[in-house]
Amino acid sequence: MSATVTDDGTNIAYSAWGRREGSPVLMIQGLGVDHRGWALQRGAFGRHHRCIAPDNRGTGYSDAPPGPYDLLRMAADAIAVLDAEHIERAHVVGASMGGVIAQVIGVMYPDRVRSLTLACTACQHHAWRRELLAEWANVVNERGMAGLMDDAMRWMIGPRLHRRFGVFVNVLARVLVQTKPHAFVAQVDAILDASDELRFALPQVKAPTLVVTGSQDTLTPLGDAEELAELITTSRLLVLRGAAHGLMAEAPNQFNDVVLRFLAEVDRAEMVPTPKSA
Repeated sequence: MSATVTDDGTNIAYSAWGRREGSPVLMIQGLGVDHRGWALQRGAFGRHHRCIAPDNRGTGYSDAPPGPYDLLRMAADAIAVLDAEHIERAHVVGASMGGVIAQVIGVMYPDRVRSLTLACTACQHHAWRRELLAEWANVVNERGMAGLMDDAMRWMIGPRLHRRFGVFVNVLARVLVQTKPHAFVAQVDAILDASDELRFALPQVKAPTLVVTGSQDTLTPLGDAEELAELITTSRLLVLRGAAHGLMAEAPNQFNDVVLRFLAEVDRAEMVPTPKSA
């Protein structure tokens, strides 16, 4: 693991791997999950790209300062990681809360973005999801991370993965349970406090964008992905059939294939010389 210190003095750790000469990919995970959430992407992405996966503040090896947290600040943390690696522009892949952070980067740091991949994410909250996240925060405050595990896993992972890949589910649960309760709650608060101004700014995004979701995702259903694809005019929408919110783990081969094809397409387009005007 490597690390950098942000301008507010927070230590942000990150994992870096893959081809040094490959186009860089910044991979941002979701609520309570650190770089290990990309375990099933490491090999496939690393064969083609220079990969950087930060531990969001409050998770993994990064500092877990007292709250409040802020998604704008967490986007700045990710940019600080790019700066530490001397990367000017990167493909940005974000999942769930990481997808919202990726949206922030796309809006606020357009010059740093080669493309966006927004997986299992949304740009606004329905009342039921706000209530659910607030309930999770209350449970963690009262009983710690272990008290959340069964309910959170039901929302994040579909039944197919529970049946076929119980070992990975257990690994993901261990990652979550290692998150400090106050940091998890601070991340939830950051999500709930996010301004609707982000949603209104999404039409400004000009980077090529892939919106990808699972057909069985109940936490960020298909309608959320359709809204993102409608607001970002440079986007396309892809639905992975049978996958739920944890689509990177439930359908890793499909996810890896579609995202890597998209990144390769963007890279090829950037290599095409611009025709000279007559």
